[in-house]
Amino acid sequence: MTAFERVKAARAKGRPTALAYIEKLTTSFTEFHGDRRSGDDPAVVAGVAEIGGLPVTVIAIEKGADTAGRLKRNFGAAHPEGYRKALRQMKLAEKFGRPVLCLIDTSGAYCGINAEERGQGQAIAENLMEMMVLHVPVLSVIIGEGGSGGALALAVADEVWMMENAVYSVISPEGCASILWKDSSRTEEASERLKLTAEDLRALGIIERIIGEQGGVENAFALLSLRIRDFFGEKLEIPTERLLDERYEKYRKIGRV
Repeated sequence: MTAFERVKAARAKGRPTALAYIEKLTTSFTEFHGDRRSGDDPAVVAGVAEIGGLPVTVIAIEKGADTAGRLKRNFGAAHPEGYRKALRQMKLAEKFGRPVLCLIDTSGAYCGINAEERGQGQAIAENLMEMMVLHVPVLSVIIGEGGSGGALALAVADEVWMMENAVYSVISPEGCASILWKDSSRTEEASERLKLTAEDLRALGIIERIIGEQGGVENAFALLSLRIRDFFGEKLEIPTERLLDERYEKYRKIGRV
């Protein structure tokens, strides 16, 4: 598949959204609401659950599975209170020693003026800073689109995994083509140049693992659940100081020549 075909696959109607992953990967999920500052953001779903009997905190960006759901979830474009809700749950996970699983599917954070007035940039920056020093294991899985800072705000993790047909980029191909060439018809070319596919990003050292989608995303759920459980089991055995050192070094070496 070409890079642009991957983009279309990541956005495809009927592709499982974050709530479907939570249903298939976890048991006993209990959702929490609100950031304890301004309100609740339906685009970010957060709570506690179990994966293979292991208690975990799950934080996900939900796009909505149908028209009503997309309107309710703002098409997965999170507001600052969504990122603050996510951070609140991460801090609770740290307090109780639970690993954190982030499921990412967004074209980007909401860029409306009201979000900026409520501190969108600060909320994202705070997540980046706090996730780097979180004292529990963190795993982020990009399940569809991973767009710009809206995705990165939940992707400072010990490892980042991607579904085979997911994409992860600083900007959408359409936005890139419009900015670079003032020509949105060059979207396919922009997709190739952005190096946004899972294969490209693993080669560049941005992500650690690609989850295959042969036969459909649904076929990957059972294996993904086992891999997540094993990953957290291994990371929980690592002393906190070493966990933080390895996370820090992971991001320091990105882009190193």
